[in-house]
Amino acid sequence: MNHALSQSARLDATFAALSDPTRRAILSRLANGEVSVMDLAKPFSMSQPAISKHLKVLEKAGLITGIKDAQKRLRKLEAKPLEEATEWLENYRKFWEGRFNQLDSLIEELKLSKRPSPKRKNKKGE
Repeated sequence: MNHALSQSARLDATFAALSDPTRRAILSRLANGEVSVMDLAKPFSMSQPAISKHLKVLEKAGLITGIKDAQKRLRKLEAKPLEEATEWLENYRKFWEGRFNQLDSLIEELKLSKRPSPKRKNKKGE
């Protein structure tokens, strides 16, 4: 049960972190490899402390980790939380796929029931 709660808390943190476009952009940049904090901040028109706040949210969610490389402070993408979020969403994708398949079947039934039946010929062949 505790595992379920911690998984729920991890999903909450992941989705909360992903709710911000700046944090999603940071994750996109990190998908290509490790990046220094200074380089991560360059494309954004916000202060370094603001970027640091976003990085802390991503670190708290387990989406990124910090690495020391000589004088640089690098950040690295961690895929496990995204994998858990994808698995959670996959259940709903399957649900909706089943619903759409049911709807497709119903539409086909309705199309078939509205087709005019072939005219029967009478005894004279008319």
